[in-house]
Amino acid sequence: MSADLVLLHGVGLDHRMWQRCAPELAREHQVSTPDLPGHGAAAPLAPGATLGDLAAEVARGLPGPVHLVGFSLGALVAQQIALRFPETVRSLVLVSSVAARAPAEAAAVGDRLRAAERDFPATAEAAVQRWMDPRWRAREPDLADRLRATLLANDLDSYLAAYRIFATGDAELAGHLGRITAPALAITGADDPGSTPAMTEHLAAAIPGARAVVVPGARHLLPLEHPARLCAEIREHLTHPTSEFRS
Repeated sequence: MSADLVLLHGVGLDHRMWQRCAPELAREHQVSTPDLPGHGAAAPLAPGATLGDLAAEVARGLPGPVHLVGFSLGALVAQQIALRFPETVRSLVLVSSVAARAPAEAAAVGDRLRAAERDFPATAEAAVQRWMDPRWRAREPDLADRLRATLLANDLDSYLAAYRIFATGDAELAGHLGRITAPALAITGADDPGSTPAMTEHLAAAIPGARAVVVPGARHLLPLEHPARLCAEIREHLTHPTSEFRS
């Protein structure tokens, strides 16, 4: 049977970031966790690749109309697919997605891109520390090591190309979100410094009929930090899409 639920990972990561969610969701759905272009086992990403290129490549691999879940960069790709290929998207879940960055937020992500160009290992370490607070890293040092290793295993040119897309994708999508017709859920952590609750509320306001969920005490990596809550929200959305704010 073809997959009906597709999970897209974030920049610098790969399909393994869904390892705590996919088995639970597979109890009710046929789940696919592809590697985005330029990541994992996928082909390298061209230096000038665009968000549209990523969306087109992912859409070509979809088995038909699917429930599409995107995390971070994957959420930007999912939004672009919903805009350009609406016939392929039955519903949309945007996990830890950026949206409508303020000037200071856009400058900060630009600084991180330039830092990666200068010293990628230091940038990878900073990402792990940003994603996992000290208590979580102390509880799961092996997970921190795996995340660090996944980042460092990236082809640098592909990573930089993907990060450029991540750094600018929300601006590219701005003004078009009102054309998304798929039932949508936007969800993030209350303590996520990059994909903030305000961004999730913006997505829910901009996409017709969408709803927002903010998870207390969570940072960026909801699929790894709070998989049970995320899976419950995905399951609820696929069964009963509504337009309301919850935390």
